[in-house]
Amino acid sequence: MLLVLCIDLDDDLGRKTRFDTPVVGRDSVEAAAVALATADPEDSDSNVLFQGIHEHDSLVADAEVDEQVEVAAVTGTQGSDVKANRAIGEEIDRVLAGLSTGENVSAIVITDGAQDESVLPVIRSRVPIDSVRRVVVRQAQDLESIYYTMKQVLADPETRGTILVPLGILLLIYPFLTIANRFNVPGAAVLGLVSALLGLYTLFRGLGLETVVDDAVSRARDILYEGRVTLITYVAALALMAVGGFRGVALLEAIQAAVATDPTPPLILAALVHGAVQWFAAAGVTSSLGQITDEYLADRFKWRYLNAPFYVAAIAIVLYVVSGFFLNVNGVAGVPGVKPFSLTDLAVGLTVGTLLGVLSTLAFAIAESWFPTGVEPTRG
Repeated sequence: MLLVLCIDLDDDLGRKTRFDTPVVGRDSVEAAAVALATADPEDSDSNVLFQGIHEHDSLVADAEVDEQVEVAAVTGTQGSDVKANRAIGEEIDRVLAGLSTGENVSAIVITDGAQDESVLPVIRSRVPIDSVRRVVVRQAQDLESIYYTMKQVLADPETRGTILVPLGILLLIYPFLTIANRFNVPGAAVLGLVSALLGLYTLFRGLGLETVVDDAVSRARDILYEGRVTLITYVAALALMAVGGFRGVALLEAIQAAVATDPTPPLILAALVHGAVQWFAAAGVTSSLGQITDEYLADRFKWRYLNAPFYVAAIAIVLYVVSGFFLNVNGVAGVPGVKPFSLTDLAVGLTVGTLLGVLSTLAFAIAESWFPTGVEPTRG
């Protein structure tokens, strides 16, 4: 059996004529088409209905078609395409249930444009489709398809960001220049600013940084809403690192003023490390303690997590002693802020830092074996 199926996705037939849908049968579909054309002569869905009748009559008159032919009109709903597709699917089920035939049914779909054809997967899931016929008014051929394509492009968030944002910035050049001239700002500065914005946007999109930024914002929001301790400790750690950076630069400037010649790159590095390492170590210990606290509150605590602050302290001791020894060797031990270390002090510092890391690892491994904190989660 061949079913000529006329599609009205936005239910113009039901809204404008008050016909109950689905409409099944040639005479009923013809009456519906006349009613819709009378109510709104400009509605293209009336062409769909008349085309369905024409297709039905052509198939009935064709001597080579030995199957029963029926025509039906189904409608969706105005608004959401998802709701419209589901409504059409339900009406097709009712049409198929009402066909009193034991033959296999295949459909010939009649639409008036690309938008209505979005329902084809819904139809295909219920009945095989032999062909699709798009009815287009000759005076406006492809206009609806172009309109629908533009509508889909503008509705896509990614496309909007890729096309409309640069276009909008370019269109703002003239008003920017007008405002700049009014305030006696050089036009080159405005063009440079617009060019910089376009370049940054292009680079941002090209590198895919929008996903990174979205993930970072999402994580920050989760941390804020969940009341994690790391939010506070990270802020404190950033402040400590900023202070450490200033202290390292200040010590370098003091050493530059004390020596007669320009300091060598190793001396510069040693000065920066010697002045900042204590503050950086405090930042590392602070952030690690916050992370450990959150893991404990979330019931994910492991004894080995306590190694982190001891590792930070051990590394800081080694760097502080090595930088102090290097500064002492280069003759800047008298500069305020420099703690000179001898070769013996260097050996002691390296030993203490190494033992601190090793002993903390052993101690917490033993604690884990004596007081296990739970089964290690598996990752699939």
